[in-house]
Amino acid sequence: MTPRPETGRSQSSLAQRKRQLVSDELTEAALQLMALKGFDVVTVDEIVAAAGVSKRTFFRYFASKEEVVVQFLADLGTGIPTELAARPAAEPPSAALRHAVQVPLAACAADHFERALPVVQLILRTPALRARFLERQAQWRDELTAELARRLGLDAETDLYPQLAAGMALSAFDAVLQRWSGSDGDADPAGLLDRAFAVIAPSLDAVGQDGTGGA
Repeated sequence: MTPRPETGRSQSSLAQRKRQLVSDELTEAALQLMALKGFDVVTVDEIVAAAGVSKRTFFRYFASKEEVVVQFLADLGTGIPTELAARPAAEPPSAALRHAVQVPLAACAADHFERALPVVQLILRTPALRARFLERQAQWRDELTAELARRLGLDAETDLYPQLAAGMALSAFDAVLQRWSGSDGDADPAGLLDRAFAVIAPSLDAVGQDGTGGA
């Protein structure tokens, strides 16, 4: 039987997989080197040598070595609003938000422990990367604010609750990440998150029946 020629879609899919593979190899090499030697010390030349690609290839994927870490940060928190949107409509805001921020923390502590811990430590201990992390968190807060407003039928432009609640949830996320990182991974993120949300849950759940903040 004569094999069917590849369609344009399958060729495109193959090219995407190849690009993703190269991107993953560059990311892995960069993060390992940075965690071992420090962000400021590692050069692009070292990264491409470790990944076995050319410098030109690196710059096709990343504008700078900083962008490698920024991509890791983007991947870390992008799913938070989606997780919130998937929670049951009747669930209290504190429970829904706790689940939403728990997902990336659980991924750090479990599936990607060996890679995530040194990278998180690198980010939190490097001023330039810490600043980029805060920029990413501001973006997550805006997206979380919009999803909270949609979920509760509020106007994000006029009601303070969605933005304040999103900020509190991400502050809890940040505090837990810092404690986990500072313990070299020994602290239990789920336990830390329970303690953090025990503090902020009363405020998160104090949403009036009219959809405004207040008990």
